[in-house]
Amino acid sequence: MQIPEPQIPEPSVGTRPTSRDVARTAGVSQATVSLVLGDKWRGRVSERTAESVREAARTLGYRPNLAARNLRLGRTRTALLVVPALTNEFFARVYTGAATVAARHGFGVVLYPSPDGVGPARDPFASARAALDGVIASSMATDALKAFRGTDLPLVMLDSDPADAAAAAHVNLDVADGMRQVTAHLLALGHRRFTHLASAVPSWTFDVRAAALAECLADVSVRTVRAPLDVHGAMAAVERAFDGPGPRPTALVCDDDILAAGACKALRRLGLRVPEDVSVTGFDDLALATAVEPELTTVGLPAEHIGERGMTALLAVLAGEPARPDLLPVSLVPRGSSGPAPGA
Repeated sequence: MQIPEPQIPEPSVGTRPTSRDVARTAGVSQATVSLVLGDKWRGRVSERTAESVREAARTLGYRPNLAARNLRLGRTRTALLVVPALTNEFFARVYTGAATVAARHGFGVVLYPSPDGVGPARDPFASARAALDGVIASSMATDALKAFRGTDLPLVMLDSDPADAAAAAHVNLDVADGMRQVTAHLLALGHRRFTHLASAVPSWTFDVRAAALAECLADVSVRTVRAPLDVHGAMAAVERAFDGPGPRPTALVCDDDILAAGACKALRRLGLRVPEDVSVTGFDDLALATAVEPELTTVGLPAEHIGERGMTALLAVLAGEPARPDLLPVSLVPRGSSGPAPGA
């Protein structure tokens, strides 16, 4: 005997499918549909039932009426992501990760990059506060967050001081371990004279990198020079560093890949070879790292992953769940820009 296929109810002509249509198709209550499509079904309904509801919604072309739901919840289902600039690939990838998770939960992400392209963003809260449910921010946007103090918007900080009690949650990259991996790699190659090409942008994440490097290289020669986060600024800083008296460094440890690219360019102009005369390392593993020649030894940072975890943390805070500190591992990516120290 052939079992007839379930009949899918046709919504009325000219109307959009409703949650009642989904419930009838899936053979469940409207309350169950709300739980599943609101992603609150775990522990309340089975995985099989949840998939039946999702399949019914896909078949009918059902889309929740977010405007009506937002009015009931008193929320806009919108998060603000505050980053220094989208001209930096790292922060573009952070946004991609945050937006991906947000979309799965019916949220949108409003991006607020710095108008100056680098450094802290200006106050975005005066005009946007009423249209937001929460904020995710990079540690490099600290000044913009002064306007946030005293509001009831939950804040999730990325790559920032975990001791800052003003944030509801912290998601960090283990940048200290990244710098430890860089220095161990260079020390094993015989390097004993280092220059740290440090970012001139004040930020907790760069302070942590500097502290870790100083700790690892306490017994060898290290000089620190600072540069703005651009290629030309890095070139000028490296040229000044190599003009100074005394033995030149055999390794340049750079705070990010953009600085490292500028360093390599300056060394070529000075008639020095990378890595035969000077090894150069970066941080971030941007697309730039494989566009230069030789390709950069660098530290890979999971940018999209930190965006995903940041949005997940904000959703947890909004749901009243306890915030848990999150530390994401990083990894050294050895490439052609590092090699044995001259004479090693």
